[in-house]
Amino acid sequence: MKMTSVTKCVTTAVLMALCVVLPMALHAIPNAGTLLSPMHLPVLLCGLICGWPYGLLCGLIGPLLSSLITGMPPMGPILYGMIIELGVYGLVTGILMKSVRTGKPAADLYISLVTAMLSGRIVGGLAKALIFSAGSYSFKAWATAYFVSSLPGIILQLLLLPALYLALQKAHLVPDRYEKE
Repeated sequence: MKMTSVTKCVTTAVLMALCVVLPMALHAIPNAGTLLSPMHLPVLLCGLICGWPYGLLCGLIGPLLSSLITGMPPMGPILYGMIIELGVYGLVTGILMKSVRTGKPAADLYISLVTAMLSGRIVGGLAKALIFSAGSYSFKAWATAYFVSSLPGIILQLLLLPALYLALQKAHLVPDRYEKE
């Protein structure tokens, strides 16, 4: 089974919509956006399923749509940092899912996810430190925001996304990573 460009576009649009809906659904939980990082899930999934161009687009447009429709995240340094971070997530997961081939789908998924999550956090933090909050953004603020406060979201992403991807693969909704011999 091969995904067509139309299927990838529709999947990307649905995942962009989830960038708006998931934070709204969790709004009733105090600090859910910070703790669970709900926008990260659809962007990472888009990169895994559709590839880097679609993952990048989802990461760039998803937070912007959410901000325009719901006001979350607010316009300014938070939104701009998220756009960069999530864009890197979609880009890196897509590139690595295409290039990393260990022979084990779960290993491919974890290598792609962990590398993308670290890359996005590093690039997002650098953008905040050098551009959006220049002079007022410390290493402590970066480590707290990107790792400590968001640890529940990181754990959720690492548990949920590989299981979801493998379930979609088993249901033949995404292509098999390795053809059966």
